[in-house]
Amino acid sequence: MPRYMDVHNHAGNMSQSDLDEAHRLDQRFEAEEGVRFIKAWADPSSGKVFCLSEGPNPEAVQRVHERAGHPADEIYAVSLTVD
Repeated sequence: MPRYMDVHNHAGNMSQSDLDEAHRLDQRFEAEEGVRFIKAWADPSSGKVFCLSEGPNPEAVQRVHERAGHPADEIYAVSLTVD
C-alpha cells in the first residue's frame, strides 16, 4: 500500500491532547476511504502537523482529513524509507 506524508501548516499552538483528538477524528473515517494513519507529529511553535499514512491515493487521505475537519495543505508520496 502506498505511503503518504501530509503537512498541515496552520495548526496553531497544538497540545498533545489536540493532536490525539485530531487523530481520533481521522480514525472515524479512515476505513471508509481505505486509509490507515500510522503516526502524527506536531510542532506547536510553528503550527505544523505531519501525518504518515497508508492509502490507495493522496485524494483518499485528503478526504479523510476533510471529513475530520482539518484538510492537509500538502500531501507527498513517500516510497523510500530507512529504519
